[in-house]
Amino acid sequence: MVFLLITLTVLHLVTLAMLLIATLEKSWWVWADTEITDLWYNCFHDNATQTWMCASANESDWLQSVQALMVLSVVFSSISFLVFLGQLITVSKGGLFYFTGLCQAFAGFTAFAACLIFTFHRKEILNDRDLSKGRFGYCFILAWVCVPLLLVSAVLYVHLRKKQ
Repeated sequence: MVFLLITLTVLHLVTLAMLLIATLEKSWWVWADTEITDLWYNCFHDNATQTWMCASANESDWLQSVQALMVLSVVFSSISFLVFLGQLITVSKGGLFYFTGLCQAFAGFTAFAACLIFTFHRKEILNDRDLSKGRFGYCFILAWVCVPLLLVSAVLYVHLRKKQ
């Protein structure tokens, strides 16, 4: 039981960290390593100064949807962790962690929806640019990796019982 509890806590914290990185870092779409686009900024690499010059991303409805869903995913996962810590103290012996699992499942579904929207509407999100010159960045892939981890941890929380 203790091993499962520790494993689940570590899985939750790792997934939460991955969600934060996927939401805040600048690599959802990469254009030939000189330009990157994320949920918040478009950045260009300036060879003269060897720095990245960033400007706010053009706001489209699809981009705002992805932004909102990823932020919601982080919020749901954070609430889930805080509720889990509270339930460790307050839940009686034999109690289940349903609310924690439900919040974690919502985090997984919102991240899934955000990834799907970005996948199918990337042309509109990226302002109808030529997508053949770019590729998905590591933050997009990280967001997709978070989806099954969030859902698996949600299922584990629902089946977890407090022993002592």
